[in-house]
Amino acid sequence: MYDFAKTDDQKKLLAKLQELTDIFKEREPQLDQPGAYPEENMKDLIKMGYSVLTLPEEFGGQGKGLYDYVLGQEAIAKGSGATALSMGWHTGALLEYSEKRHWKKEASEFILPKIKEGALINTAATEKGAGSPMRGALPKTAAVQAMDGWRITGEKSYTSLAPMINYFFITAVIEGTEEVATFIVPSDAEGVSIRETWDSIGMHGTASHDLVLEDVFVSPNAMLKDGKSDSQKPLPPGWLLHIPACYIGIAGAALEEASRFVSGYEPASLGKPVGSLPTVQEKLGDLQIKLISARQVLYHTASAYEEASDKEDVRALLQSAKVTVTNAAVDIVEKAMRIVGPQSMSASNPMQRYYRDVRMGLHNPPMEDMVNATFGKRLVEKS
Repeated sequence: MYDFAKTDDQKKLLAKLQELTDIFKEREPQLDQPGAYPEENMKDLIKMGYSVLTLPEEFGGQGKGLYDYVLGQEAIAKGSGATALSMGWHTGALLEYSEKRHWKKEASEFILPKIKEGALINTAATEKGAGSPMRGALPKTAAVQAMDGWRITGEKSYTSLAPMINYFFITAVIEGTEEVATFIVPSDAEGVSIRETWDSIGMHGTASHDLVLEDVFVSPNAMLKDGKSDSQKPLPPGWLLHIPACYIGIAGAALEEASRFVSGYEPASLGKPVGSLPTVQEKLGDLQIKLISARQVLYHTASAYEEASDKEDVRALLQSAKVTVTNAAVDIVEKAMRIVGPQSMSASNPMQRYYRDVRMGLHNPPMEDMVNATFGKRLVEKS
């Protein structure tokens, strides 16, 4: 199938990842166990240099942009959706920094060398009962200025790869204001703990537990962003394309598994593989067209974003791509399962995991209802 790689470097990236994703597939059943997370997968990706794929070259990274990032995320997801989604938050934050250079000087001078050496980061913004940050909700987590730094107290939810993150980027309201700042908090800082609440059957391996911060002290230089630079309309978050890239990667893996199954499954009553039947081939072909079409949307959007002089011009493309590609991925996996039949629901069959994992894309930002409402409002206002 067409791989959408445009350069020799991109083809080399995919070749390296292919070697790893075959191993990731073998490890996938382990991620269904309680408390599991893809530790070995992440270590393998760090070793091959993927964790610095989008880190700017002047800080020791590869300096790759959105297109390379999307290629890599889709490829990883074909081996392990949970691994791709977990790594995506890390490399996405670095891509955003590469484009905006919006971190404070002292904080960036501290964290960038750590990342170069393999440290993992994740932004912890979501909180139970506080509403979605994507919908403008203020965090309940508070930062109180002390004489020698800051003290942070609060709880965060859906903190992907919580047991393995080295530095959390914590959003917190500065006491006495409505200003939301972001602070670097080491995972081993006193007062930091993980409450293992993640029991989702979808993307179980992301270990997206609650993060608890109890009067955690950080230095004055730990403030990564003061929030003032975000007071104006933010640039479209192109890096969030890692989300549909992940889910269409899962869909691609599901279609490959369905094709493999029908090529080898030979009922005694038929006397030949069911894949030889024109009706089965027609169903597989229909899903292949859906997959290629969704990937065209994904990679066209990534290209348009990189080529746009004004990123605001592609905001609508980014939003529609997430909805279109993710919905296509859900549809492809479901129909691939129908082709495989009842065997697809066996605990030993990867199809049931693809089904559980791909549906989590419906709950990742931007949310479909928000996108639809935004598009509808624009149409009405232009009429």
